[in-house]
Amino acid sequence: MSSTPSTAAAPARPTPALERALAPDLARGVMLLLIALAHVPWFVYDAPLGAAMLHPAEGNLTDRIVQVLTLTVVDARTHTMFGFLFAYAIGQMYARRTALGTSPGRTRRIMRHRHLWMLAFGAAHALLLWQGDILGVYGLIGLVMTPLFFGRSDRVLKIWVTVLLSLGAVFTLLTLLSSLVVEPSATAAAQPQRLAIAETDYLSSVVLRLGLWSFGLFSGLFTLALPTVFLLGLLAARHRILEEPSRHLTLLRWTAFAGIPVGWATGALLGLEHVGVLDMGHDAALAALHFHTGIPTGVGYAALFGLLVHHLRERGARGRLPVRALAALGRRSLSGYLAQSLVFVPLLAAWGLGLGAHLTSGSAAMIAVATWTATVVGAFLLERAGRSGPAEVLLRRATYGPAHSR
Repeated sequence: MSSTPSTAAAPARPTPALERALAPDLARGVMLLLIALAHVPWFVYDAPLGAAMLHPAEGNLTDRIVQVLTLTVVDARTHTMFGFLFAYAIGQMYARRTALGTSPGRTRRIMRHRHLWMLAFGAAHALLLWQGDILGVYGLIGLVMTPLFFGRSDRVLKIWVTVLLSLGAVFTLLTLLSSLVVEPSATAAAQPQRLAIAETDYLSSVVLRLGLWSFGLFSGLFTLALPTVFLLGLLAARHRILEEPSRHLTLLRWTAFAGIPVGWATGALLGLEHVGVLDMGHDAALAALHFHTGIPTGVGYAALFGLLVHHLRERGARGRLPVRALAALGRRSLSGYLAQSLVFVPLLAAWGLGLGAHLTSGSAAMIAVATWTATVVGAFLLERAGRSGPAEVLLRRATYGPAHSR
């Protein structure tokens, strides 16, 4: 018996811009700015570490404002939003491939192949440039979570979201209780991340980067935040919440306007503690709470962009230049993400030009904004030329083969 044509048909191709949901692309384009702002403090490697993350302990008023804003809005928030959108894209891909006639089994194999290649891309990214790579983490989560939960009922997904949120809350509580006895050193936890950037010998930095990346690869899975938002992203994609925001306005409003303030409140407390305005003690417990509230904040960010797209549709403003430019970067988010490493690492790391030793929080943030702006311009020029991002082409070629790389 010959296979049906529909199963063998439907060659892989990028989804045309007019067929894509605007909200995920717009969210990725804007949030790449926050990714840049989250990563660039790592490169201020010659300044003493403060109480929170890798932010310097010192600075002028501008530096202090940047540190507080970054801890409030950016840190531990961007990876959860991108994790949510990653799962949402998996749901979109599955729906689109099956609608084009690809069998569910073949679509799952395509997704598994893609996740394996994301893991390989992440390893190469860490090997060559950046130990803080997130591609490998998303690839691993896709490999583990998709077979376990894809196709499960809404009820099962909601139960597991509740379980994971509860486990995260228990972990945060245990961290709080343990900090009452022994206060861990934030500097000791963050210092290894600086070693690979402060290393002047490139080959030695490779060894350090791979070790740090390997640890981060599995900690991203076991800290539960990304698995939680992955399940939420699958649920949202199943009900087309970002494609059809007008049908889900109440849910989007509750998610955005309840989730974001919760995260910003804990982030602001941590930021004010870091700059010395508050002295609450128990920095490790506050940092754990800050990390856990990144879940509602990251999902709230995604919901906020759903509301924004609804507003743009109502006003007929989807075609405005800033919207098109930011969405163009979102459609090339992998290229935009890797481009940041291509700028930051050789320019700022000690084995490169070593300019990070001379930066402060404020000047580093300026480099982040300038780099992101350049990627917006580059993505828009590629959009006008009708071309995909180079990293997207490479991943597509690796996943589907040369015939479908365009």
